[in-house]
Amino acid sequence: MSHARAVALMVVVTLMWSIAGVVTRHLQAASGFEITFWRSFFNALALVLLLAGWRGPASLWRSLQGGGRALWLSGVCWSVMFTAFMMALTLTTVANVLVTMALGPLLTALLARAALGHPVPARTWAAIAVAGLGITWMYGTEVNGAEPRHLAGILVAAAVPTAAAVNWTVIQHTRGSSRPENQDMLPAVLIGAALSALLTLPLAWPLGASAHDVSLLAMLGLVQLAIPCLMAVSLTRVLSAPEIALLALLEVVFGVAWAWLGAGEQPSVAVLGGGVLVLGALVANEAWAMRARLKCGHPAPEYRSHPPSGCSAALGRPGDD
Repeated sequence: MSHARAVALMVVVTLMWSIAGVVTRHLQAASGFEITFWRSFFNALALVLLLAGWRGPASLWRSLQGGGRALWLSGVCWSVMFTAFMMALTLTTVANVLVTMALGPLLTALLARAALGHPVPARTWAAIAVAGLGITWMYGTEVNGAEPRHLAGILVAAAVPTAAAVNWTVIQHTRGSSRPENQDMLPAVLIGAALSALLTLPLAWPLGASAHDVSLLAMLGLVQLAIPCLMAVSLTRVLSAPEIALLALLEVVFGVAWAWLGAGEQPSVAVLGGGVLVLGALVANEAWAMRARLKCGHPAPEYRSHPPSGCSAALGRPGDD
């Protein structure tokens, strides 16, 4: 897969992720832990069907049994992300949750550098800085004078980018493993969904969601989680951890727009202005990356494993020189 196609697919992934906020605003009876349980349950069910149908039940079972610590650590990270995200949406606005999640790129870049030794190119640091200004603009306005419930929602939401930073770094690390079982991280999404459902079921009982609510949450489990999460893990073969985290910022812009258009949660001028900065940072980063790849004569994805001498800094990965 070419880098440009991987970027385009990651944009599609963020668009699918972004519908959660607006859909939950149309639920009738489900609330709190029950929302998280049903979404995670249908996510796990969809993943079992997708992965078993793709690979066969026996192959899926072997992957779960022999995946090793990295697979289960990634699964725990997915579980934290699934659970904290939906709980935060029940406590505060969609904009507050998504703005808090936008801390992900900085945390991922720092963790990838510390844990994996991956150099972060100057263009990525610049993009993170510009996006950070936009996030600060939005974040400061939203938090100022907020009710305790909203502050609690923001704190819960902070678990999402923290877990995501660990997750993307772990997945990126497995790509360099010589053991084939360590490179198959798709079942980790299933582990995360199953753990999230099991942990929230006792807290959600007795279940009171209407058929309308269950149908919406089933749709989220499949369209908003199962399919895009599998796509995102697959794209780590082409995109680096900081790149994925940076592109994931588009979920902030898409999610705020959906909540505005579909649920009447009109964002402030600060949210809109900050969103423009985030988008500008993404476009500039990818344009600079494309220029660097063409200059180094490596438009194909192979440059990520063996960049030519002198191109390591531009491409953002350690080179052979």
